[in-house]
Amino acid sequence: MATGLSKTKWNGNIAGQSNPYHSNSLDITLSYRGKRTEAEILATQPTKIKLLWQGNNVCSNSTNNRLYYGDNLPVMAHLLQDPQVRGNVRLVYIDPPFSTNSVFQSRSQVDAYQDLLVGSHYIEFIRERLILLRKLLAADGSIYVHLDYNMVSHIKIIMDEVFGRHNFRNWITRKKCNPKNYTRKVYGNISDFIIFYTKSSNYVWNRPLDKWTPERAEKEYQYVDESTGRPL
Repeated sequence: MATGLSKTKWNGNIAGQSNPYHSNSLDITLSYRGKRTEAEILATQPTKIKLLWQGNNVCSNSTNNRLYYGDNLPVMAHLLQDPQVRGNVRLVYIDPPFSTNSVFQSRSQVDAYQDLLVGSHYIEFIRERLILLRKLLAADGSIYVHLDYNMVSHIKIIMDEVFGRHNFRNWITRKKCNPKNYTRKVYGNISDFIIFYTKSSNYVWNRPLDKWTPERAEKEYQYVDESTGRPL
């Protein structure tokens, strides 16, 4: 298996020469009917917020948590006018519909939700919200978007447009606990995906670490070198 190296360490003829195929500019975009300009999206009319309940804090400016009910596009347009929120959001995680063109019911056969937005309408629906979310994010903020195989490739290109492909960090594969759709002619639907972007190259990163315990050590190293007694 080959090991990736910096291009400056290449021993072939290209070393030290400019690469005619490389460009830092975004030269790939999605074009579709109904794609609005960024200025039009940022001019979305903010919704009017009605306070239904407030905690013990009498000063709303000191309230740490908020829950909004409604279409999130005009709600985000409203938040863009709030100096406490605009440019101060450190983390965004969204789990939108997957564009399956299906309706879903609960285990008790009660209607749960519809996922009928498909094609270019779905792409623009997501893009409009990503543009507003970028404005809400802090300079060191991160965004994670959870999708499945239906539209993840399309939205990856859209996120390259909105956040810049240089701010793409990871494509995370999430293995499903209950794989579905095994048939004789296709592989099972065993995973969905989370795409991770940041607003800039200077972003908050807390390395995920699992606590090292004797139980974990025993599981990871199940064999012992008889000559040294060291676990293997």
